Amino acid sequence: MELQQPPTDAPQQREKADRRGLLIVNTGDGKGKSTAAFGLALRAHGRGKPVRIFQFMKVPSARFGEHRAFEQLGVPVEGLGDGFSWKSKDLEHSAQLAREGWARARAVIEAGETFLVVLDELTYPLIYGWVPLDEVVTALRDRPREVHVVITGRDCPDEIVAIADTVSEVRKVKHAYEAGIPAQRGIED
Repeated sequence: MELQQPPTDAPQQREKADRRGLLIVNTGDGKGKSTAAFGLALRAHGRGKPVRIFQFMKVPSARFGEHRAFEQLGVPVEGLGDGFSWKSKDLEHSAQLAREGWARARAVIEAGETFLVVLDELTYPLIYGWVPLDEVVTALRDRPREVHVVITGRDCPDEIVAIADTVSEVRKVKHAYEAGIPAQRGIED
Protein backbone atom coordinates (compact mmCIF):
# COMPACT_ATOMS: atom_id res chain seq x y z
CA MET A 1 0.00 0.00 0.00
CA GLU A 2 1.33 3.39 -0.97
CA LEU A 3 1.24 6.09 1.70
CA GLN A 4 -0.29 9.41 0.73
CA GLN A 5 0.80 12.82 1.90
CA PRO A 6 -1.99 14.57 3.82
CA PRO A 7 -3.05 17.99 2.53
CA THR A 8 -0.98 20.89 3.87
CA ASP A 9 -3.26 23.76 2.90
CA ALA A 10 -5.68 24.98 5.55
CA PRO A 11 -9.35 25.01 4.53
CA GLN A 12 -10.61 28.33 3.22
CA GLN A 13 -11.74 30.57 6.10
CA ARG A 14 -14.23 33.39 5.81
CA GLU A 15 -13.06 36.84 6.82
CA LYS A 16 -15.50 36.85 9.73
CA ALA A 17 -17.06 33.60 10.90
CA ASP A 18 -20.85 33.49 10.87
CA ARG A 19 -21.51 31.92 14.28
CA ARG A 20 -25.15 30.96 14.60
CA GLY A 21 -27.36 28.02 15.42
CA LEU A 22 -27.30 25.32 12.77
CA LEU A 23 -30.08 23.16 11.41
CA ILE A 24 -28.62 19.67 11.01
CA VAL A 25 -30.39 16.74 9.37
CA ASN A 26 -29.38 13.09 9.70
CA THR A 27 -31.46 11.12 7.21
CA GLY A 28 -31.25 8.03 5.01
CA ASP A 29 -31.96 4.32 5.31
CA GLY A 30 -28.81 3.42 7.27
CA LYS A 31 -28.24 2.88 10.96
CA GLY A 32 -26.74 5.65 13.07
CA LYS A 33 -28.86 8.76 12.52
CA SER A 34 -30.04 9.06 16.12
CA THR A 35 -26.68 7.88 17.43
CA ALA A 36 -24.98 10.76 15.61
CA ALA A 37 -27.48 13.24 17.07
CA PHE A 38 -26.90 11.84 20.56
CA GLY A 39 -23.17 12.30 20.01
CA LEU A 40 -23.75 15.99 19.30
CA ALA A 41 -25.93 16.22 22.40
CA LEU A 42 -23.14 14.65 24.46
CA ARG A 43 -20.58 17.04 22.96
CA ALA A 44 -22.75 20.11 23.69
CA HIS A 45 -23.53 18.93 27.23
CA GLY A 46 -19.82 18.33 27.82
CA ARG A 47 -19.25 21.99 26.98
CA GLY A 48 -21.82 23.03 29.58
CA LYS A 49 -24.50 23.90 27.00
CA PRO A 50 -28.19 23.25 27.70
CA VAL A 51 -29.55 20.33 25.62
CA ARG A 52 -33.05 18.88 25.18
CA ILE A 53 -33.90 15.69 23.32
CA PHE A 54 -37.41 14.96 22.01
CA GLN A 55 -38.10 11.47 20.64
CA PHE A 56 -41.20 11.49 18.47
CA MET A 57 -41.67 7.72 18.19
CA LYS A 58 -40.63 6.60 21.69
CA VAL A 59 -43.03 6.22 24.60
CA PRO A 60 -42.50 8.50 27.60
CA SER A 61 -41.62 5.49 29.77
CA ALA A 62 -38.89 4.20 27.42
CA ARG A 63 -35.68 3.14 29.20
CA PHE A 64 -33.26 2.43 26.35
CA GLY A 65 -29.53 2.84 26.88
CA GLU A 66 -29.51 6.46 25.77
CA HIS A 67 -32.25 7.31 28.28
CA ARG A 68 -30.29 5.77 31.13
CA ALA A 69 -27.05 7.52 30.17
CA PHE A 70 -28.62 10.93 29.57
CA GLU A 71 -30.55 10.64 32.83
CA GLN A 72 -27.25 10.10 34.68
CA LEU A 73 -25.83 13.17 32.95
CA GLY A 74 -28.89 15.32 33.61
CA VAL A 75 -29.85 15.74 29.95
CA PRO A 76 -33.65 15.75 29.50
CA VAL A 77 -34.99 13.16 27.05
CA GLU A 78 -38.71 13.21 26.39
CA GLY A 79 -40.58 10.41 24.65
CA LEU A 80 -43.48 11.94 22.77
CA GLY A 81 -45.07 8.98 21.00
CA ASP A 82 -46.67 5.63 21.61
CA GLY A 83 -44.03 3.40 20.05
CA PHE A 84 -43.59 1.95 16.60
CA SER A 85 -46.28 3.26 14.25
CA TRP A 86 -46.83 -0.16 12.66
CA LYS A 87 -47.88 -1.49 16.08
CA SER A 88 -50.27 1.37 16.84
CA LYS A 89 -53.84 0.38 17.55
CA ASP A 90 -55.06 3.98 17.24
CA LEU A 91 -53.25 6.05 14.61
CA GLU A 92 -55.31 9.16 15.38
CA HIS A 93 -54.05 8.95 18.97
CA SER A 94 -50.49 8.56 17.65
CA ALA A 95 -51.01 11.63 15.46
CA GLN A 96 -52.37 13.63 18.39
CA LEU A 97 -49.34 12.70 20.51
CA ALA A 98 -47.06 13.85 17.68
CA ARG A 99 -48.87 17.19 17.40
CA GLU A 100 -48.70 17.73 21.17
CA GLY A 101 -45.05 16.72 21.17
CA TRP A 102 -44.24 19.12 18.35
CA ALA A 103 -45.94 21.93 20.30
CA ARG A 104 -43.70 21.20 23.31
CA ALA A 105 -40.55 20.97 21.18
CA ARG A 106 -41.43 24.12 19.24
CA ALA A 107 -41.94 26.03 22.50
CA VAL A 108 -38.44 25.01 23.67
CA ILE A 109 -36.93 26.06 20.33
CA GLU A 110 -38.76 29.40 20.29
CA ALA A 111 -37.83 30.18 23.91
CA GLY A 112 -34.20 30.38 22.74
CA GLU A 113 -32.75 29.14 26.04
CA THR A 114 -31.55 25.74 24.81
CA PHE A 115 -28.30 25.51 22.88
CA LEU A 116 -29.14 22.21 21.13
CA VAL A 117 -32.56 20.67 20.52
CA VAL A 118 -32.64 17.14 19.11
CA LEU A 119 -35.85 16.21 17.25
CA ASP A 120 -35.29 12.47 17.02
CA GLU A 121 -37.41 10.70 14.39
CA LEU A 122 -39.37 13.86 13.57
CA THR A 123 -39.40 12.89 9.89
CA TYR A 124 -41.95 10.12 10.50
CA PRO A 125 -44.77 12.31 11.89
CA LEU A 126 -44.04 14.71 9.03
CA ILE A 127 -44.20 11.97 6.39
CA TYR A 128 -47.41 10.54 7.90
CA GLY A 129 -49.02 14.00 7.87
CA TRP A 130 -49.44 14.00 11.65
CA VAL A 131 -47.54 17.28 12.08
CA PRO A 132 -47.96 20.11 9.52
CA LEU A 133 -44.77 20.38 7.48
CA ASP A 134 -45.21 24.08 6.71
CA GLU A 135 -45.51 24.86 10.44
CA VAL A 136 -42.29 22.97 11.18
CA VAL A 137 -40.41 24.65 8.33
CA THR A 138 -41.52 28.09 9.53
CA ALA A 139 -40.54 27.39 13.14
CA LEU A 140 -37.14 26.05 12.12
CA ARG A 141 -36.43 28.90 9.70
CA ASP A 142 -37.55 31.57 12.21
CA ARG A 143 -35.99 30.06 15.34
CA PRO A 144 -33.77 32.22 17.57
CA ARG A 145 -30.37 32.73 15.98
CA GLU A 146 -28.40 30.90 18.68
CA VAL A 147 -30.46 27.66 18.77
CA HIS A 148 -29.03 24.57 17.07
CA VAL A 149 -31.53 21.88 15.96
CA VAL A 150 -30.84 18.31 14.84
CA ILE A 151 -33.53 16.31 13.04
CA THR A 152 -33.27 12.56 12.50
CA GLY A 153 -35.23 10.01 10.51
CA ARG A 154 -35.59 8.50 7.08
CA ASP A 155 -36.88 10.40 4.06
CA CYS A 156 -36.50 13.91 5.41
CA PRO A 157 -38.84 16.19 3.44
CA ASP A 158 -37.16 18.28 0.75
CA GLU A 159 -38.50 21.48 2.31
CA ILE A 160 -36.44 20.84 5.45
CA VAL A 161 -33.38 19.70 3.52
CA ALA A 162 -33.55 22.99 1.58
CA ILE A 163 -33.29 25.16 4.72
CA ALA A 164 -30.81 22.93 6.58
CA ASP A 165 -27.19 23.96 7.04
CA THR A 166 -25.80 20.43 7.21
CA VAL A 167 -27.45 17.30 5.81
CA SER A 168 -25.95 13.85 6.19
CA GLU A 169 -27.43 10.85 4.46
CA VAL A 170 -26.68 7.59 6.22
CA ARG A 171 -26.78 4.87 3.57
CA LYS A 172 -27.32 1.23 4.43
CA VAL A 173 -24.80 -1.08 2.84
CA LYS A 174 -26.02 -4.06 4.87
CA HIS A 175 -27.65 -4.61 8.23
CA ALA A 176 -27.33 -7.49 10.69
CA TYR A 177 -31.13 -7.75 10.98
CA GLU A 178 -31.32 -8.84 7.34
CA ALA A 179 -29.02 -11.77 8.22
CA GLY A 180 -31.45 -12.85 10.95
CA ILE A 181 -29.56 -11.27 13.83
CA PRO A 182 -32.05 -9.61 16.20
CA ALA A 183 -31.64 -6.21 17.85
CA GLN A 184 -28.92 -6.20 20.50
CA ARG A 185 -29.13 -4.46 23.88
CA GLY A 186 -26.63 -1.64 23.97
CA ILE A 187 -26.51 -1.44 20.16
CA GLU A 188 -30.11 -0.92 18.98
CA ASP A 189 -31.55 -0.08 22.40
